[in-house]
Amino acid sequence: MPKPLFVFTQYKNSFSVHIPNLEELSVEQIKQSQDFVQQRHGYFDFSTYSFSIQKKINFEEFSKIVLLSELNAIMQENKTIVKSMQKISFGKYKGLLYSELPDSYLKWLKTNYMGREREEIALEIQSRGL
Repeated sequence: MPKPLFVFTQYKNSFSVHIPNLEELSVEQIKQSQDFVQQRHGYFDFSTYSFSIQKKINFEEFSKIVLLSELNAIMQENKTIVKSMQKISFGKYKGLLYSELPDSYLKWLKTNYMGREREEIALEIQSRGL
């Protein structure tokens, strides 16, 4: 049985994890992964095979957390990040670069924001594969 492959991508105030082999996993493995995310107040997105947790940690810290949780997973770090140089001009993250926004906030903006910066939001979501 294959192990979940967690591809970790770090952002300024959050991180996301893509699970490219999600469809190959058993229902029990998927449930364990989902429970892991829920215990850390994260968001599991089945449409993109990924989860995000709004916490500032690095790959080594994430790896230790996964090992301590007894999740039997393979971890890999994604070091290639496309960064937007445009700053957000509204809301609680005003002044930050779009590339620095947490995944959870970008996902919220995708469905709730109707302003003029929708294109920049869509480009950032696309660059992260959310």
